[in-house]
Amino acid sequence: MLNAPMRCAGAFFVRLWGIGVITVYGLKTCDTCRKALKWLEGEKIAHRYVDVRADGVSKADVTRLAKAVGWEKLLNKASTTWRGLADEVKASISEAAAIALMVEHPTLIKRPVFEGKSQTVCGFRDAEKKAVKEGLQ
Repeated sequence: MLNAPMRCAGAFFVRLWGIGVITVYGLKTCDTCRKALKWLEGEKIAHRYVDVRADGVSKADVTRLAKAVGWEKLLNKASTTWRGLADEVKASISEAAAIALMVEHPTLIKRPVFEGKSQTVCGFRDAEKKAVKEGLQ
């Protein structure tokens, strides 16, 4: 069903499908993502939801997002998961290693990430909201 999350709100990736339908990838525990989903509903932006922790996220998806916004921006170094990694892993991080870690631990993905037809946006401030809305046109 469009405009109704398939699961509880959470951290997410957003992908436009067809004409203005967004797929929201996320975690059900992220307050920012809950706000973003409410915003999508308020703006009447059609979307569907996929929980990246429960459903997983593919290496192809993470690779595409990392290339679009930069793997350094996509990697959430403020997360509890990042802080729990071994220091040697954090010190020797590369693009390939970061992508593998984000696939293995989806909570390492900075959220939200909006993937549109012509752009990918990471974050949920006013500038990112504007970019998401413009991506629908």
